[in-house]
Amino acid sequence: MHKLTAHDAETQSLDLVADNIAKLTALFPEILTEGADGGKRVDFEALRELLGTAVEDKEERYNFTWHGKAQARRLAQTPSTGTLRPCPAESKHWDSTQNLFIEGDNLEVLKLLQKSYHQRVKMIYIDPPYNTGKDFIYPDNYRDNIANYLELTGQTGEDGRKLAANPETSGRYHTHWLNMMYPRLKLARNLLRDDGVIFISIDDTEVANLRKLCDEIFGEENFLSNVIWHKKYAASNDVKGIAPMHDHILVYQKSGSFERNLLPRTEKQDSLYKYDSNDGKGLWRPDNLSVKTVSESYLYPIINPKTGKTYMPPAGRCWLTSSENMQNWINESRVFFGQSGDGAPQLKRYLSEVQQGIVPQSYWSYDEVGHTDSSRKELKALFNDPPFDNPKSTGVIIRSIQIGCVKDDLILDFFSGSGTTAHAVMALNAEDGGNRKFIMVQLPEPTDKPDYPTIADIGKERIRRAGDAIIAKPASQPASQPASQPASQPASHYTSLDIGFKVFKLDSTNIKPWDVGFDDLETSLPLFTDSLKDDRSNDDVLYEILLKYGLDLSLPITTHTLASKTVYSIGMGALIVCLDKAITLDTVEGIAKLKDELQPEDSLMRVVFRDSGFADDVVKVNAVQILKQAGIEDVRSV
Repeated sequence: MHKLTAHDAETQSLDLVADNIAKLTALFPEILTEGADGGKRVDFEALRELLGTAVEDKEERYNFTWHGKAQARRLAQTPSTGTLRPCPAESKHWDSTQNLFIEGDNLEVLKLLQKSYHQRVKMIYIDPPYNTGKDFIYPDNYRDNIANYLELTGQTGEDGRKLAANPETSGRYHTHWLNMMYPRLKLARNLLRDDGVIFISIDDTEVANLRKLCDEIFGEENFLSNVIWHKKYAASNDVKGIAPMHDHILVYQKSGSFERNLLPRTEKQDSLYKYDSNDGKGLWRPDNLSVKTVSESYLYPIINPKTGKTYMPPAGRCWLTSSENMQNWINESRVFFGQSGDGAPQLKRYLSEVQQGIVPQSYWSYDEVGHTDSSRKELKALFNDPPFDNPKSTGVIIRSIQIGCVKDDLILDFFSGSGTTAHAVMALNAEDGGNRKFIMVQLPEPTDKPDYPTIADIGKERIRRAGDAIIAKPASQPASQPASQPASQPASHYTSLDIGFKVFKLDSTNIKPWDVGFDDLETSLPLFTDSLKDDRSNDDVLYEILLKYGLDLSLPITTHTLASKTVYSIGMGALIVCLDKAITLDTVEGIAKLKDELQPEDSLMRVVFRDSGFADDVVKVNAVQILKQAGIEDVRSV
C-alpha cells in the first residue's frame, strides 16, 4: 500500500516545473541529462543547438521586464502544500450546488486548482486592484506563502501583520503591482480551456503595463480587444485635470480556437420589423436597394409594375444585385414600392433572414451595461446599507459572459470582491435558461463593517441575497437589458436554478509534516502514529484527497455505511475513501463489492484509507490482497 506523506507529490498542487520539463523533453528527448545529484536536468546547450538561430542572446532586444520578474515567475511554478477546507455552515445548498466560493490568497488557491480544473474554465473575469495608491497589494512571501497568508489575515499569532497598500511614493510602485499580477495570470492561463477567454478590468494607471504583461503571458497574437466601458454619466467638478469617465477591459483568448458569440438582439432593433405581408416569411422592414460600391453591370433601370415609372440608383451607387435577380425579387414581392404601390423601389428585409445577434463592439455604453451609480443601486437593493463602496456593474460582466460563454460553461473570478460575477452568472442563467457554474476566490481582507468583518464575508452574503432575489422575482427586469421585459423562462426553470455555493477556506495541509529530529526521536515518534492533524475532520481530509487526485470539488459524494464504518464514494465510484479508525476486513470486503455495484467508468477504482485506521497490521496487509482480487490495484493511505 502506497503511503501519502506531507512531502509526497500527491499532497502538493501540480508541479509546473516538472510538467514543463516533461513537455519539453517530449519534443526534444536529447536535452535530458543527469545532474550531480542524480536528478533529471535540462541541457540548455543541447537545446540551444537544436533551436539554432531562433535563440536570442543579445542584451539589446525588445523586452518587458522589471525588478523581481524572475522571482515572480519562480513563485508561479512553486507547488503549494496547502489545502482547501470545506465550510458547509457558511455555504448555501451544499449538497446540490456546483458553484464554489473559495476564501484565501488567490495565488495559493490558483495553485491548488491546477490539477482539478486544468483547462476546464471557459472564461475568466477579474477586476484586480487598479494600483491607485490605496489598493491592497499582496506582499508575497517566497519562502512559505501559506504561513504568510495565515499571518497577514490574522489567523496565526496575536493580531497578524497589517495588509499593505502600495502608495505612489513607493520606489517600486509599478513593480509591486506587476509582481503580484504576473504569477496569478500565469497560473490562471493554465486553467483556461484552449477555446477560453479572459476579461480584465483596469483603469489608466496600469493599462499599459497590463497590456504588455498579457502580451507575454497569453501571446500578442491572442489580444482581442481593449473594450472601453463608459462607466460614468456625470463628471466630477472637482477634478483638476481631465475627468476620467471610463474603464478599460482587456480581452485575450487562450488560443485561436476561441469563437466569440453574438450579443442578443434588442427589443428596439426588432421593433423596426413591423410589417407583415402574410406571405409566411414573417415581419420585415423597408431597406435600401442600392450600395456604394459601383458595378457597371448593376446599373440598370427598375420599372414600377403599377405605374411603369423607371428608377435608376442614386448617383455614385448601384443596385444591390443583378437585373435578373432583381426581376425575380419583384416577382416574389421582395421589392416594396410603397404602401400604395406607386413609390420608389425598396427591399423587404425579413427579420428571419438577418443575423440573429449583434457583433460585439469595443465601446460599451452605460445605457447598455450600467454605470457606477447603478452598480451601487444594485447593491443597495440587496443591502439597506451597502457594505461595499465600488462594486462592478452586473451588466458589464453579463455582457462579457454573453460574448465568451455558452449556457453550460464554467466561469472563474479570482478577485471576486463583493461577488458581482456570481450575481451576474445567476441572473443570466435565470434570464436565458443557462446552467453556467462559477468559482469565486476572494482574500478575507478586513473591513470596518462589524456585520461583515472581511470582504469575503460581504461576497458570500451578497450571493446568498442575490440568489434569493432572483428566485423571488423571476419576472423582474432582465439583468442584461435596461428596459423591463417579461421573464423569458418557464417558472420551473427558476425552481431548479442553482443559486447555491460551496464555501472552502485556504489552510495548511491536513497531513502532519515529518520533522522529527534524531535528538527527540523517542519522544516524537508516538505523535506520528496518525499522520493526520488532530484538529482536522474527515471532511477536511476528504476534500484534500479530491484536490490531490485532480477531482472536481463539486462532484457528488455518496456516503455508505459498511460494517459500521463511513465510506465515501466520489464520482460514481471513481474514488472510494474511508477515514474511520479500527477498520476490519468486513469493511474492506464491502468496498470490494461496491465496485461491482457502482461499476465505475473504465472499471477503475482508487481506494484511500487512513494509514492508522486499520484494526491491526494483519488487516492492513490482507486489505490490499482482497482489493487486488476485486481488480482494485490503486490502494493508498494518508
